[in-house]
Amino acid sequence: MTDFYNYKLPYRVDPRYKKRAAYFCMEYAIDQSLKTYSGGLGFLSGSHMKSAYELKQNLIGIGILWKYGYYDQERDKEGLMKASYIKKNYSFLEDTKIRFEIHVHSHPVKVKVLYLKPETFNTAPVFFLSTDVEENDHLSKTISHYLYDSDKAARIAASILLGIGGGKLLEILSYNTEIYHLNEAHALPLAFYLYQRSLGELSEVKNKLTFTTHTPEEAGNEKSDFALLNQMGFFYGLKEEETRKITSINSNTFDHTLAALRLSKIANAVSKKHKEVSAKMWKDKAGICNITSITNAQNKSFWANKDLYKAAKKSVKQLLTIKKSLKQDLFETIADQTGKLFDPEKLTIVWARRFAEYKRADLITRNKESFEKMMNSKDFPIQIVWAGKPYPKDEEAIQIFKKLQKMSVYYENCAVLTGYELALSHQLKMGADIWLNTPRIPREASGTSGMTAGMNGAINLSTQDGWVLEFAKDAVNSFILPLPKEGLSQPEVDEYDAKKLKETLLGHIIPMYYEDKQKWAIIIKNSLEHVIPYFDSSRMAEEYYKCIYNL
Repeated sequence: MTDFYNYKLPYRVDPRYKKRAAYFCMEYAIDQSLKTYSGGLGFLSGSHMKSAYELKQNLIGIGILWKYGYYDQERDKEGLMKASYIKKNYSFLEDTKIRFEIHVHSHPVKVKVLYLKPETFNTAPVFFLSTDVEENDHLSKTISHYLYDSDKAARIAASILLGIGGGKLLEILSYNTEIYHLNEAHALPLAFYLYQRSLGELSEVKNKLTFTTHTPEEAGNEKSDFALLNQMGFFYGLKEEETRKITSINSNTFDHTLAALRLSKIANAVSKKHKEVSAKMWKDKAGICNITSITNAQNKSFWANKDLYKAAKKSVKQLLTIKKSLKQDLFETIADQTGKLFDPEKLTIVWARRFAEYKRADLITRNKESFEKMMNSKDFPIQIVWAGKPYPKDEEAIQIFKKLQKMSVYYENCAVLTGYELALSHQLKMGADIWLNTPRIPREASGTSGMTAGMNGAINLSTQDGWVLEFAKDAVNSFILPLPKEGLSQPEVDEYDAKKLKETLLGHIIPMYYEDKQKWAIIIKNSLEHVIPYFDSSRMAEEYYKCIYNL
């Protein structure tokens, strides 16, 4: 049993990272067996925890242990997507025996704390909070049941658990936290907890609180009814007048991101492009902190394929041989799920990430004539795979998923997979020749899937958004679609991007794959080399200390 009082990290801390930091995130994608994540935010935090461990940083993670996870993506009897909720159990998490109480809607709620040891998955220590304890009534238990519950009050309660519960835990641990890092605004109640604990010293809160924002449009940031937040205890008992004073929010609608920007000493966007977008988005809001940028990254130790990197140093033939062999695991999964046999010799295009309308999973299908031409070509055959989890209440995204699934039935070289989590994500990246990324500009704050695709010999084909702008050299390490003209309507932008996507594939990428293997291999090699070290999360974790924590 670990001694959790006067807690110290169970490894020697590198003096460069000695400041004690606590990282608050609603989701962590650490291992396939630990289903506490939904998508990119979790992939990011999981990589951050792994790199913090590798660098021996003085950092711990605070999260929530979701009883049913996000959801299990399955198929109904017609083969279409359905969301299932299955209870999760984790024998590798240690019960700390720490119990304490928070209040939600003036109601006492018991919290228990579980611990992920660093040696389990090679991560910084992570503490998970749960309200699923016998002493709680049913409603209190459900606070930690569903990640991103569709019920507004349930999401607010989860924020209270993460923010106020996490703050209380750190005091119980006697961790003497010097930096509180909010990865997104989900744990914002922590700021009001710290304010109360500092007896109203706002400067003390700002000196310790940092914030990472991930949303590149004002409308996408969480907003709530001020009165509801107040009733539920979001502000930790702070009087309304005082809450409005320190946040400078006087309307009945409370903007979580804006409050976080006003209560933190510094914030960061998650790519250079996102920093520009954020500056424009918040330029008319007084009292916000400086927004710098630390571009997201992914952990190379977990994601990068070592065999490919070794082969890239030897010969083109060996590199292409290894890449072809890596397709087989993915193709076995495709056969298992869909009954289709894919060919490792054929160009394989993969679109896989969180399903959302603005990411345009169906962009490649929008011109039926050119899509048919690609799918039915005998000289230059291709295979296409889609995977990803829509938010279970996002009907628009779900309908896109179902549309693609119905369409895929008519093509033997087209597949839609379910169960997009860490393991399948890894298979898809190893099995992809082209990693397709089609968000509307500038909706993608960063996007990280292309980074790990690049670490597995997949070549990125992308619109010019997010992290790609810091990496991509067209026809050198990736393929990039041209920018549409300014002033076009959204349908016109979609039409333009779909047209350019087809032109790039049919006129350039597909012929190169079949007719110039030497050039294709050079692009793979360049992608492998250029994506590391800058897009390895060790660079990112180091920058958080140098540019944020140590200020």
